[in-house]
Amino acid sequence: MPGTKKLVIVESPTKMKSIAAYLGDGYEVLSSVGHIRDLIEPKNLPPELKKGPLGKFSVDVDNGFEPYYVVSDAKKKTVSDLKRALKNADELLLATDEDREGEAIAWHLLQVLQPKVPVKRMVFHEITKDAIIAATQNTRDLDTALVDAQETRRILDRIYGYEISPVLWRKVGPGLSAGRVQSAATRLVVDRERERLAFVSAGYWDLIAQLVPGASAENGFQAKLVRLGGERIATGSDFDDTGKLKPKVVAATLDEASALALADALKVPGVPITVTKVASKPYRRSPAAPFTTSTLQQEAARKLRFTARQTMSVAQSLYENGYITYMRTDSPSLSQQAITAARKQAASLYGAETVPANPRLYKGKSKNAQEAHEAIRPSGDTFRTPSSLSSSLRGNDFKLYDLIWKRTVASQMADATGSTASVTIAAGPTGQAAHPAASEALAEFAASGTVITFRGFMLAYEESRDEERNASTDPTESKLPPLEEGQTLTLVEVEAKGHETTPAARYTEASLVKKLEELGIGRPSTYASIISTITDRGYVTPRGQALIPNWIAFSVVRLLEEFFTDLVEYDFTAEMEDDLDRIAGGTADRVDWLTSFYFGSEKHRGLRQVVDNLGEIDARSINSIHIVDDITLRIGKYGPYLEVADPTADPDATPRRVNIPPDLAPDELTPAKARELVDAPVVTDRVIGVNPDNGKEIVAKDGRFGPYVTELGPPADTDGPGESIDPLTGEVTSLADAGAPAAAPAAAAKPKRKTPAKKAAAAVKPRTASLFKSMDLATVDLDTALALLNLPRVVGLDPETQTEILAQNGKFGPYLKKGVDTRSLTSEDQIFEIDLAGAIELYAQPKYGARRASSALKDFEEPDPESGKAIKIKDGRFGAYVTDGITNATIPKAESVDEVDYERAVQLLADKRAKGPAVKKSPAKKAPAKKPAAKKPAAKKAPAKKAGAVKAGAVTKTAAKRAPVKKTGTSAATPGVRAERTPEQKAATAAKAAATRAANAAAKAAQAAAQS
Repeated sequence: MPGTKKLVIVESPTKMKSIAAYLGDGYEVLSSVGHIRDLIEPKNLPPELKKGPLGKFSVDVDNGFEPYYVVSDAKKKTVSDLKRALKNADELLLATDEDREGEAIAWHLLQVLQPKVPVKRMVFHEITKDAIIAATQNTRDLDTALVDAQETRRILDRIYGYEISPVLWRKVGPGLSAGRVQSAATRLVVDRERERLAFVSAGYWDLIAQLVPGASAENGFQAKLVRLGGERIATGSDFDDTGKLKPKVVAATLDEASALALADALKVPGVPITVTKVASKPYRRSPAAPFTTSTLQQEAARKLRFTARQTMSVAQSLYENGYITYMRTDSPSLSQQAITAARKQAASLYGAETVPANPRLYKGKSKNAQEAHEAIRPSGDTFRTPSSLSSSLRGNDFKLYDLIWKRTVASQMADATGSTASVTIAAGPTGQAAHPAASEALAEFAASGTVITFRGFMLAYEESRDEERNASTDPTESKLPPLEEGQTLTLVEVEAKGHETTPAARYTEASLVKKLEELGIGRPSTYASIISTITDRGYVTPRGQALIPNWIAFSVVRLLEEFFTDLVEYDFTAEMEDDLDRIAGGTADRVDWLTSFYFGSEKHRGLRQVVDNLGEIDARSINSIHIVDDITLRIGKYGPYLEVADPTADPDATPRRVNIPPDLAPDELTPAKARELVDAPVVTDRVIGVNPDNGKEIVAKDGRFGPYVTELGPPADTDGPGESIDPLTGEVTSLADAGAPAAAPAAAAKPKRKTPAKKAAAAVKPRTASLFKSMDLATVDLDTALALLNLPRVVGLDPETQTEILAQNGKFGPYLKKGVDTRSLTSEDQIFEIDLAGAIELYAQPKYGARRASSALKDFEEPDPESGKAIKIKDGRFGAYVTDGITNATIPKAESVDEVDYERAVQLLADKRAKGPAVKKSPAKKAPAKKPAAKKPAAKKAPAKKAGAVKAGAVTKTAAKRAPVKKTGTSAATPGVRAERTPEQKAATAAKAAATRAANAAAKAAQAAAQS
């Protein structure tokens, strides 16, 4: 019978707590903790389905692309809890996010729970009391078009990955993956690195003059040479990637000699320098639009150095706790409520003059837009200022909220205005000079400066920008002094500066997100996961802010470009996003689209046809990159290496291989660098000397896991001294047997019993030892190598226990060992340096003293005002926490230890005390086991059933745990401890064993008699 409560299901436990606080007793709010079911892995399909149409993808491609969903084991308890709660509800409100993923979660809940009460869809874009109450009063039906779009994307990704990834495994390397969007993103990063590899730098020179009006040294400014003899001087942007001037550019290139000669000529006293032109124009700059998901990730990367994943994690936390609106959106528009709040706050904080007469309206610029959400902004109809939240938001949460608040308020403020002044200056003509460029030369310099008279939105926020390629580096963007045409200037200094053009900058997370958005690849909810995927798969390695492709990415992209051309085309990938949008809008059918994509159509060949007609793929060619005629880069199983061809070597000879330094970026492997690596002296397999104790050679090598030394001796003699080998049969014959007299004929006639071959003695592995990080493979000497090989080193005997103290290296670093007692050393060099006194001193300290000292990350001088105990920040199993020795309070993930001051520590402890101790559920009491009335003889074991006896379809249950045996007597037995056996039981066991031995002996005797 239905209850009287409304059940609200959200997908996040944090949202659950926030929403439950706003709804009254008539509601029960529970969380599904994300998706409750998903496509099953094909290997986990029931046996009867593995050979059918579902067996390849868990999707029936022959019957409407029907997916096979399953509730995961981890979610079965969640589903049970939801079903139990649903029995007491009179209405079900599905309150998951209002995007495609949230709509799909709601649909899966509906399919699994099968509610018999009315079901409504509850949506909202911010978690405030007003928004939640309004959402309960304005519900809608489930949008099945959004569900179809999400399901299509999920099936598409499954088919794409499962068809193409195996090709990568066979031809490139195991563990690789291909994805509809991740492959396009990887190609973008690889294409940029290819541009950098092909780039040829161009050099050019210019002059920077330091000028002052009149003879005074005040009001000085800088000007840059722009023309010489009426001809424009080339700048960095005039050159192409081949190091030449662009075809339509008409400009002169100033070389070093010309620049230096001209600078010297201008320094000659008497060269006239005059202002020829002064101009001024208005300056105006408008604020940036409120944040979308993409622009938030970009700006957080620039200003806060956040990764895309980190930005979305923090934004998710802010949204679920009611601080900002929904964080996955393409729209920069603000609601009327938000516009009013932003304008009101700007006027109160920065003055009424900073707010324009009319509200600013923004429209999205992205190629494709998904659901029409509002921009990311502070929640509510009155924005909370960052200062008002300083006690409740800490660390990264506070930083990101501050960024969102400033951007939102600034977006409704007035333009910044001012004026930009520019001046043109003639210098010369110069006198006669040896260099033609400096002889009677007339140089023209230019300078500009901007003065902002009204800052407007800049009072609140100023957007960061990515570094521009070949941007001007001259510091001319400054305030110019008052100048007039015809005014004479004084030259203080002139400097010739050389420059080189730079290749296109590598993608950062911010610029990659921007590029993906421009191309229409991916969606706001996927940008962070795209970057995380290509990084986790090893295709890309972050170095600082830059994303550097690994060589394996070149092989993957090359294979995809050559054999799956359409699937990695940027336009085709963007068109798929458009098609998914049409399905979400209800104007396209998911089955028709999937059929076209997989089986083909007039416009598209179809993935199935492409895979079925791949032909022969030359893996060696795919994994090779030509460097120069005799050097080829190979991407092998264990990483990249250079292969050097030797025309004089035998055709079957193994070519020489040279390892590539792991920190060498692809664009740094130029032909010159490759030649340097090949021609470098080989420091591997260097014989250091001979061990005087055993005569074995000590060799230094460079292995897969780093440099090491090893001890090599002559190969052991495998043939025994009394053995010979028959050259025809290979049989080992004992020389003693060969020299013995012949046996009697009768004995010879009797067939010999075959003697089993003896196992060969295991080869003794040579001693090896890794070099310390401070050692160099090329310079390590014999004494050092012997010391390494002789580790562990005996430091001395403990005077109290007479136990040896050893110094050695281990998996977790250098340490001392005394029996089973260990102490960490601070460096590898201490292994050889520490003496007995130092070791005894180290052992005199508590074993975990260093660890405890490091876990006490911060100590506060003042005690806790409530407990009076000292407050410390320690490092625990689940992260850093504040403690006074009585109460422990975990520091939120968004806050760093450095940001937690005394006041914050006291607050965290107080909040923890206010919550009280966690209430532990007491386990259900079991009925006491009844004592057996009398002991019965042990029952005989039944014969084990064959596996085939199990009925088909039967569910195998986990065997019940055996109850612990209780000891005889009144006390309870300790679980896991075998009970003591009685003398009678022991005697019975001994008699049984004796009878078994006698029976075995009798059987053997009977067998021997029968054979004789």
